[in-house]
Amino acid sequence: MTTTQPTTGHEPTTGPGPLAGTQPAARPMPMERACPFSAPEEFRTLREEEPVTPVTFPDGAKGWLVSRYADVRAVLTDPRFGANRRLLRTGDPAQDGAPLPPPPPGMFIMMDPPEHTRFRRLLTGQFTVRRMQRLAPAVERIVAEHLDAMAAAEGPVDLLRVFALPIPSLVICELLGVPYADREQFQQNAGRLLRIDASQEEALQAHTAMNQHIHQLAVAKRAHPTDDILSGLVQSEQLTDEEVAGVGALLLLAGHETTANMIALGTMCLLRNPGQLAALRADPALMDGAIEELLRYLTIVQYGLRRVALEDVELGGHRIEAGATVVASLTSGNRDATHFSGDPDALDVSRPYSPHLAFGHGVHQCIGQQLARVEMKAALSALIERFPTLRLAVPADQVPMRDDMLIYGVHKLPVTW
Repeated sequence: MTTTQPTTGHEPTTGPGPLAGTQPAARPMPMERACPFSAPEEFRTLREEEPVTPVTFPDGAKGWLVSRYADVRAVLTDPRFGANRRLLRTGDPAQDGAPLPPPPPGMFIMMDPPEHTRFRRLLTGQFTVRRMQRLAPAVERIVAEHLDAMAAAEGPVDLLRVFALPIPSLVICELLGVPYADREQFQQNAGRLLRIDASQEEALQAHTAMNQHIHQLAVAKRAHPTDDILSGLVQSEQLTDEEVAGVGALLLLAGHETTANMIALGTMCLLRNPGQLAALRADPALMDGAIEELLRYLTIVQYGLRRVALEDVELGGHRIEAGATVVASLTSGNRDATHFSGDPDALDVSRPYSPHLAFGHGVHQCIGQQLARVEMKAALSALIERFPTLRLAVPADQVPMRDDMLIYGVHKLPVTW
C-alpha cells in the first residue's frame, strides 16, 4: 500500500509531524461550544499545532481528526479514504479488520464508487440548479402561506414548528411523492436516527420504520406512477424496490432536517447579530452571499464527515493505518483563516465568497444543496421583510440547542414581534 499524497489538487498538510510509534496521545473529540454559534475553541489550536491528530470519540472508539480546510478537502476527495465502513477498526481486537455488513440498500452516502456512482447518476438530474430555480416560485408561495399563518397567531410562536420545519418538509414530500400527512411519523424517526446517544437498536428501528414506509410507497408507485422522484426511480427499472426505499428514506431525512435547522438557526444568528441583519434589510441584494456565509459560519453537520482509510496513508506527517476512522471536520475547516478572508470566527454577510465545506466536498457533496439554497433564500428573505420587529421571545441562553444531535440547530425557537 502506498503513502503518496492524494492526487486531488488539494494537497494535505505535509509539515513536520510524528510518524507511527511516536504519535501524540489521543485527545477527546472537541465538542464544547463557548456560544451557540461558535466552533469549539480547541479547533483553533488544532489547526495551528496539530491539524491531523488522534482523538477519542464520544463512544470511546479511537480515530483521527482533520481540522484544516485544505486537509479536509483532500481527505474528502482521496479515494484511499472510503465512505464504506469495510475494514473499520473498532478498538476491539476480536473485530478489528473484520469486514462489516454492506450498507443498507440505497444508502449511497455509505458507498464508494462504482456503487455510489450508480445511485448518484440516477439522482443528479433531479437536483440541477436550473430545476431548483424553477421550483423557487412554488417555495415562495409555501413561505408566504406560512408567514400568513404565523401573523395570524400574533406571537409568540415556535419558529421551528410553525415555519422552519414545515417549509422544507412540504417541498421534499412534494418532490419525492411522499404524503405530507405522514410528516409526524418520519420526523419522529428522523429525530431518533440523529440523536448522538441513540443505541444501535434504536437507530435500526427508526431506519427500518422509514424504509418500510417508503417501500410501501414505491410498490404503489410501480402500479400507479405520478410525477415525482420516487416514481421516476421505480420506472427507471435500474433499482430494486428496496433500493428505491433506501434512497427515498435518505432524501427524506436529509431534505427536511438540515434545511429546517439552517433556517431556524440562521434566523437566531441574525437576531443575535443586529448589525448584520440591518445590512440585509438595507440591501436585499446581499442575501445570496449571506446564505453562503450562514452556511459556512454555522456548519450544522457539527461533528464532521467520517471516512475509513482503505490502505495505509501518510497525512500531515502521521501514518493513518488501513481501517482507521478519520473524521474530516467541516466546522473547523470552515473557520480556517488561511482560506477565508477577514475574521472567519465572525459573521459577515458581505464577506467575499470563497468555497466553503458546509455541503461537504468531492463525490459525496450534498446532492440537494441547490434546493437548500432556494429554500433558505425564500424563507429568510420573506421572514425579515414581513416581520421587521422580529425578536427572540426568551433570553438567548434559554433557547434549547441541538447539542445532542448529529445535525446542529435548535429544538425550538420562541419568537415574537
